[in-house]
Amino acid sequence: MLPLSTIVLRLLWGGLLGAAIGVERSYRRRPAGMRTGFCVCMASALFTVCSVEIARRTGDTSTTRIASNIVQGIGFLGAGVILRERGSVVGLTTAATIFAMAAMGMAAGGGLYAVSGIVCVMTIAALVIFFYLENWFNLKPRYMLFRISSDPGLDMVSQVHRVFSDCDITLDNFQVSMSGGPGTTSAGKNVIQFDAEVSHRQQEKLVVTLAQPGVTCEVYPVERQNG
Repeated sequence: MLPLSTIVLRLLWGGLLGAAIGVERSYRRRPAGMRTGFCVCMASALFTVCSVEIARRTGDTSTTRIASNIVQGIGFLGAGVILRERGSVVGLTTAATIFAMAAMGMAAGGGLYAVSGIVCVMTIAALVIFFYLENWFNLKPRYMLFRISSDPGLDMVSQVHRVFSDCDITLDNFQVSMSGGPGTTSAGKNVIQFDAEVSHRQQEKLVVTLAQPGVTCEVYPVERQNG
């Protein structure tokens, strides 16, 4: 049987690796933060240790399936963070991160300290570096609804077309209307509404470019209409 100190070391090592990845998720305001990461990795490490120790005590090698079932069980937890939000699917990266956490926990529980540590560094590097690369090269655009409200004296139509044309972005479902009527929050304003596929970086740049006194720019995820 493994000494208690070795078991505790493996559990703590796994938990700390999970918490380290959880810091990045918390910074991005995503699910599966430090506490989740710590628990997932530590639990995976414990299952791995129990799997080996039970097999050693009973002589029944089939108990090693405890560790193999971690792969299946962690899928349910990962599926819980995948959501459909206003036409877009979010949470896939967090779900994949939880899967990696479980793998690191199993490696830590098996005493593979260096391997689990290297995987932790690689995972954090992938989450951070690829995030900026996706935005920089516009690899992950999202279909968004733009709603621009302006004072009646401002003509934003030509400016909107010019700004988006300069960025080589196509506008879909372009509409211009006048808001008014009871209960509206922007009574007496011109409203321009359209859909466009933009990256997060482009979205921020466009909103800053269009922002000026008397103009309100709102952006929402929207379902692309096929057909």
